[in-house]
Amino acid sequence: MKTFSYTIKDEIGIHARPAGNLAKLAKSFEGTKVTIEKGGKSVDATKLMMLMGLGVKFGDTVNFTVEGPDEDACSDAILDFMTNNL
Repeated sequence: MKTFSYTIKDEIGIHARPAGNLAKLAKSFEGTKVTIEKGGKSVDATKLMMLMGLGVKFGDTVNFTVEGPDEDACSDAILDFMTNNL
């Protein structure tokens, strides 16, 4: 299991387009579960509507948990996505 935190730098936060891209990226690692947590509420990162339901805004810190056979590659890819897009 890999975990990491990320503080949102995008002024709009996690809105529709990056949320969709994040969900798509998380789905691309079959057999690996990606969970995102904010304020005590955690959701499956592959579920777009649940992800948007977290209401992640600029300055919020989110925590990721990645479990599965590709957890190293998946967590690296998600951290790279977050750094370059949010």
